[in-house]
Amino acid sequence: MRTTAVVELFSGLREADLLTWVERGWVRPEDGVVFHDIDVARVRLIHDLRFGMDVTEDAIPLILSLLDQVYELRVAVRSLMQAVEAQPAPVRDAILAGLRV
Repeated sequence: MRTTAVVELFSGLREADLLTWVERGWVRPEDGVVFHDIDVARVRLIHDLRFGMDVTEDAIPLILSLLDQVYELRVAVRSLMQAVEAQPAPVRDAILAGLRV
């Protein structure tokens, strides 16, 4: 999806706003112009923060960074859970018992 198509999805979003977000690295479309679903979701988040919740532009990088960290943590925990589930039952039980402390 190109820049113009993305802008049309969001009320009050100007192309200049979107291009600024790309320049600041808040959104990273392919080759700087091709927005995939994940990019559109990120634009939706930023749009909601800016226009729906009236979050200042200065706060956006911090919020995005924290949300990215939460996402990365969820991926790491999911990977850890899969590794634990792949262990024999006694090992799984010992790990789970250790987590209950």
